[in-house]
Amino acid sequence: MRVLLADDHQLIVEGLSNLLRTNGIDVVGIALNGRVAVEKALALEPDLVLMDLRMPVCDGLTATRLIRAQRPDIRIVMLTTSAEDEDLFASIQSGACGYLLKSMSGTAFIDALRGLEEGVPPFSPGLAYHLLSEFARLAADADARADMSADTAAGAQEDSTASSAEADGLTARQTSVLQLVASGMTYKEVGRELALSERTVRYHMAEIMARLHLEHRSQVIAYAGTVGLVAPPGAES
Repeated sequence: MRVLLADDHQLIVEGLSNLLRTNGIDVVGIALNGRVAVEKALALEPDLVLMDLRMPVCDGLTATRLIRAQRPDIRIVMLTTSAEDEDLFASIQSGACGYLLKSMSGTAFIDALRGLEEGVPPFSPGLAYHLLSEFARLAADADARADMSADTAAGAQEDSTASSAEADGLTARQTSVLQLVASGMTYKEVGRELALSERTVRYHMAEIMARLHLEHRSQVIAYAGTVGLVAPPGAES
C-alpha cells in the first residue's frame, strides 16, 4: 500500500512514517497543509491518504473533497483527535472512507489499515455505530416527512379535538399517534393501526414530547385527556 501523510505536526508525521515503514507500508509523501496534500495526492497517486482534520491553508475536509472530485479512486481516511459526531459525519460526507483517532494504539492502527486492504472501512471503536445511528435517524426523518406529506395530500378532515392538539404545534399524524398511545396502545400496535413502522411511531412520539415539553408517558396521557383526545385519567367510562 502506498500512503500519503497529511498533517501539520512534523513530529506526528515522522512518527507515523516510522510506524508505517516498519510494518511494510510505503510512505510516498508528506504534506504539512491541506493545499499541499491535494497537490501531492494528484501528483503521486497514492492508494491512501491519511488526512488530518484541521490544517492550515486548506483544512482536511476541503482537501478531501478536492481530491475525491478529481481522483475518486484515491481512498482517504481521516486521522484526527476529534471524536465529535459532527466531524465524523462531515468527513464521510466529504468523501472519506474511514475515521481513526490518534489516541488509538499503533497495533490497532496498523490492523485498521490492513483491514482496509481487505475492504473493511477503518473506524475507531464505537464510531461506526454512531454513523449507523445517524443513518437510521435520517431514514426515520424521511419516513416521517413522507407520512406528513401524505397527510397533507389526503386533506384529512380535522375535528375540534384534533384542532386543540394542533394548536399546540402537532400535525394531524402526530395527533393520531398521541391519541392511540394515550389510549394504552404500544408503539407496535400504533404502527399496525396507522400503517407505520414502529421506528416512525417512536420518532413521532419524540417530536410530540419535545414540542409539548413533556418528559414522561403519564404527562402524555394527562395532556391527551386535557384536550379531549382520551378520557381524562380517573374519569368514568
